[in-house]
Amino acid sequence: MSKPHAVRRRTFLKTAAAGAAWAGAARLGLAGRTARAAPRAGDRPNILFIISDEHNASIARPYGNDLVRTPAFDRLAERGMTFDSFYCNSPLCVPSRMTVTAGKYISRTGAWSNACWLPSDDYPSLARILTQAGYDALLCGKMHYDRTRRYGFTEIGGNMNRSTKTGRGGRRDADNEAVNVKARDGRFKAFHTGTKSSILQHDQAVTAGVLEFLNTRRTEDGPFFLLAGYLAPHFPLIVPEPFWKPYEGKVPMPVLPEGHVAGQPLNYHHLRRGFGVVETDPATVRLGRELYYGLTQWLDDQVGKVLKALAASPVGENTIVVYTSDHGENMGEHHLWWKNCMFEHAARVPLIVSWPKRWAGGQRRTQAAGMVDLVQTVAALAGARTPDDWNGDSLLGWMDDPKADWKDLAASEYYAHNIASGYAMLRQGRHKYVYHTPPDAQHAAERELYDLVADPGEFTNLAAAAEHADRIAAMHKALVAELGRHPDESEQRCRADYAKGYGRVNPKKNNKKRA
Repeated sequence: MSKPHAVRRRTFLKTAAAGAAWAGAARLGLAGRTARAAPRAGDRPNILFIISDEHNASIARPYGNDLVRTPAFDRLAERGMTFDSFYCNSPLCVPSRMTVTAGKYISRTGAWSNACWLPSDDYPSLARILTQAGYDALLCGKMHYDRTRRYGFTEIGGNMNRSTKTGRGGRRDADNEAVNVKARDGRFKAFHTGTKSSILQHDQAVTAGVLEFLNTRRTEDGPFFLLAGYLAPHFPLIVPEPFWKPYEGKVPMPVLPEGHVAGQPLNYHHLRRGFGVVETDPATVRLGRELYYGLTQWLDDQVGKVLKALAASPVGENTIVVYTSDHGENMGEHHLWWKNCMFEHAARVPLIVSWPKRWAGGQRRTQAAGMVDLVQTVAALAGARTPDDWNGDSLLGWMDDPKADWKDLAASEYYAHNIASGYAMLRQGRHKYVYHTPPDAQHAAERELYDLVADPGEFTNLAAAAEHADRIAAMHKALVAELGRHPDESEQRCRADYAKGYGRVNPKKNNKKRA
C-alpha cells in the first residue's frame, strides 16, 4: 500500500493537470452556492469524520446515560459541542450514508434501500467538492458502497466496500400477517460474548488504517477529510466478555405501556412481522440490551485509540473531529428491534463536534438538525462550494453563536424493506410528525404526532386529536416543502424503481439459490 501522506501530492498533480478547478466543478454540477462562514484566514482545518453504525444516541454518557462507559465520547464532548436533537435522514445504513455522500434526501437520489446506489459513480459528492477545495478526500472503512463505486473518495486501510447493488425491492401486502421467525432467530442467535465477529474484525481494521494514516501524515501534506466508517454497535451483538460484564443484570428492560404496541401504525406491525419479533423471549431482550451496551463501550474504546493517535500527531491541533452515526437501534423499545422506524431510538443519532481552536468545549445545542445540515457544515468548514440543489443548511452560525437563529427542523424518510408503504418524518420544535403513505386503495394514509417534551417516550399519538388538526396540516406542509415533493409521489417512484432494478444480480444471493 502506498504511503497515506503521498495522497496529497498525487491529488494536487491530478488537479493541476485537469486545468482550472472550477471548470471541472462546472462539468460535475458543483459550481453552486459558496459555503457560509468559510474558514478564517490561516485556518485550513483537517476534518476527521467518524461515523458508526446503529448507535442509539441515548447509550452514551454525553447524552445522560450514567450506566454506559464511554470515556472517549465523554472527552470528545468535554472538548466539543453535543447536539441533543440530531437526526439521520433515513434510519437505514445505505440510504443514510448516501445522504452523507450526496448531500440530498434519498427521495431525490433514488437511494431507497440497502440495495441501492447513487445514479452514477461521478455523481456530485461531498468527496468531490472537498477535493475541489484542495482537500484529500479519504475513506477508511465501510460506507456500504457498491464494489465498483467510491464517489470521489480515495480508499485507505484496505477494501472494505465489496457489495453488489441490484436496485430491487418490494412491499409487504398490507394484509399480510406472516411472521418471519427465521429472520428473528438468525439475528438473536448472534447475541453472545466472543472475540470474533464480522463487526469486530472490520472495525479493528478501520482503527489500524486510521492509525497508520495519522502516524504518517504531516502538516505540509495539506488538509484532509478522512471518513472513518465503523460498523459497531450494529448487530451481531457479539462482544468480548470484559465489555459485557459491567452491564450484566443492570440494563433496565423496555417500557411498554398497555395498548401502545397494538395502537402503532400498520407499517410498524409489518416491521415486527418482517423481522420476526412479534414475540420475543424476555431473557433474550435483556441479554441483547446488555450486549449492546458492551458493544457501544467497545466502539468507544476503538474511537479512543483514534483520538489518542490524533492528539499525538502533528496534524492533531488543526483537526476537527466529528462523531455521528448513520441511525440508531430500537433495542426492544416499542417492541421493535434494529432501526427502520421513526421513533427516537432509531431516527435520532449522536452528533459531537470538537475543535477547541474555534469552539469552547462542553457546549450543547438543543434544537433539531439533520445529516444534510452536517454535510453543509463540513463543506463550510472546508471553504468548499456545494451545488445549488443540495439540501440542508450549515450549522456554523449557530455553533459560533448559540443565540443565532436556527430553523429547528429535521426530516427523515424510510422507503426500504419489511413495510407496506414508505413514510417520512418531520421534527420541528417540540413535536414530531410522521406521515405513512397509503399502501393501496383499501388502506388510507396514517399519521403520528408526538409532543417530545410532554411525552419523550412517544407513547401517546396525538394525530387523531381535533385540537392538533392545524398543527398536523402545518407540519405536513412543512414536510413536503422540506423534501421537495409529497411522500405519496416518492412512494410511487420508489416502487417503480424497485420493479425495474439495475439489471444486476447479487452474486451472494445467486450462489445461495444455486446451492
